Amino acid sequence: MTSLPRTPASDVLVIGWGLAGLVSAAEALAAGKRVTIIDQEPRQNLGGQAWWSFGGLFLVDSPEQRRMGIRDSLELARQDWFGNAGFDRDVDAWPRRWAEAYLEFAAGSKRAWLRERGVGFFPVVGWAERGGSGAIGPGNSVPRFHITWGTGPGILEPFIAAVEQGEAEGRITILSRHRVSELIVESGAVVGATGVVLADTHAPRGVPTSREPVADFEARADAVIVASGGIGGDHDLVRAFWPDRLGAPPKRMLTGVPAYVDGSMQAVVRAAGAGLINTDRMWHYVEGIENWDPVWPGHGIRILPGPSSLWLDATGARLPVPLYPGFDTLGTLAHLRRTGHDHSWFVTSLKIIEKEFALSGSEQNPDLTGRDVRLLLKSRLAKGPTGPVQSFLDEGADFVVERDLESLLDGMRAMPGGDVLDAGRVRDEVVARDREIENDFTKDAQIAMLRSMRGYRGDRLIRTAPPHRLQDPAAGPMVAVKLHVLTRKSLGGIHTDLDGRALDASGDPIPGLFAAGEASGFGGGGMHGYRALEGTFLGGCLFSGRQAGRAASR
Repeated sequence: MTSLPRTPASDVLVIGWGLAGLVSAAEALAAGKRVTIIDQEPRQNLGGQAWWSFGGLFLVDSPEQRRMGIRDSLELARQDWFGNAGFDRDVDAWPRRWAEAYLEFAAGSKRAWLRERGVGFFPVVGWAERGGSGAIGPGNSVPRFHITWGTGPGILEPFIAAVEQGEAEGRITILSRHRVSELIVESGAVVGATGVVLADTHAPRGVPTSREPVADFEARADAVIVASGGIGGDHDLVRAFWPDRLGAPPKRMLTGVPAYVDGSMQAVVRAAGAGLINTDRMWHYVEGIENWDPVWPGHGIRILPGPSSLWLDATGARLPVPLYPGFDTLGTLAHLRRTGHDHSWFVTSLKIIEKEFALSGSEQNPDLTGRDVRLLLKSRLAKGPTGPVQSFLDEGADFVVERDLESLLDGMRAMPGGDVLDAGRVRDEVVARDREIENDFTKDAQIAMLRSMRGYRGDRLIRTAPPHRLQDPAAGPMVAVKLHVLTRKSLGGIHTDLDGRALDASGDPIPGLFAAGEASGFGGGGMHGYRALEGTFLGGCLFSGRQAGRAASR
């Protein structure tokens, strides 16, 4: 390998060009600082993991909520957040303070700050993580999931524009294919980073790239911000940190993030003295399906389900109350991991799918991502599933589509792992559920919840199908969907104070070192606690990136 000339020293060095890194860089530029951004991927991946996201944002008492008849407040959001988080550790002091600060941001300036940058929102507010375990248990008491007009690319747009303008003006240097292997520590302060330059590549966005080194590099700065993301692309790391409270880690998982989300900076920041906390807190989904057109190895897509499908474990046993689709992600994950099987099932109807199934990801929502109103009206309000959902029905390996229950059961048992399915039990569950639908009275809590949810205009319009028998020929065909665990987010990370300063094992700030985004557990080393309320991951990148960028520029 050759050694490259040293990169000219800058005021702020940002490691990672995902959303948190871009926000940090934009804030430093706005403060008049000279900035360098480095990332191990080629330039076509600018924006990182956020580019692939659905663009959901957690807002409190927004105009969109009020127009939908939703009464929200900071006090209610705080009740939900802390009931969800379950903070119970000494190291949760800073995560608690981050949670309080983020809630005030979400209920205060967040929307206006984004609107000033041209970010708009889809008018229907979604109700994610509905809970069902009581007022102070997990979940959102009201709909708070605001979809960005333009999805992930839409929320990245103003920050990419700010950084590229700074580049054109010569105030920022963007270095692709630079992989950090060490932080430079002098006299107890972090003053830069060293590593290797990787071989150039023209691989499309998200496609795994080589790690062939071609040169060494060194970049120095007065402040270094680590915004390198989480660990979801490395299944070995996920399993190493997997907590006993979630049961045994799956033998087989799908991957919900690109391969470069590899946690490689964790060892680097630890070697520089930074503390990593709450690494056993993580957020993975159980509604993963294999992408029929994958971009990265093991590429999975999450179904964003409405509440109507019948959810069964691998053997055909119905999941207990309140583990319905879209209610309690981590509670469902913990329950399913104790069944001894890596998959579960939705049994549903085409009528439910066309109303309730959405797919996570910018590329799976061309209407919202492309800001195409005509396509939006056609795909969301017209009869039939959206185009991307129909593609999975036609091509997906995890879908069984049949006209009657007996044929559906045969198809489910013919799938890999289907031999453990008790067809008689599934038959009983479907028939019993259908009997309950046939009158206005029921002891089935899921059916009662469905009827209640359709009282919310947003659910009635686009998210909750009219209750009906799964075997109703008019609602058919019947559909079974095999579901897998899908890796996604790290809820723990680099321990930071409210300025994003990285803290050492004693809780003292390390001079010159900051962290933001998923690398810092979205702030403080874990501001979500054990569970997330959804729409809080991109928002955490925005808030922690802003905090770190401003503090590093002082």
